[in-house]
Amino acid sequence: MAFENEERAKAYWSKNVRLMISLLIIWFVVSFGCGILFVDQLNQFQIGGYKLGFWFAQQGAIYCFLGIIFYYAWKMRRIDREFNVEE
Repeated sequence: MAFENEERAKAYWSKNVRLMISLLIIWFVVSFGCGILFVDQLNQFQIGGYKLGFWFAQQGAIYCFLGIIFYYAWKMRRIDREFNVEE
């Protein structure tokens, strides 16, 4: 990566780290929060015959993680273009 100056490099990494932290927080809330902490409240609802808390613990966190991966790749591609560092 060739940045014109150090300030642009810091701005690039700042955006990257901010994106990663926000996505990790979302993943934590979905996997730990919905699968463990809020399971009793979520179990009042059902998806496909399964309680929603169980579904989040078994499937929902995985789907959320896959969505996060695709969103991260899409968003980083836009950030790379913005800072002119795409491959």
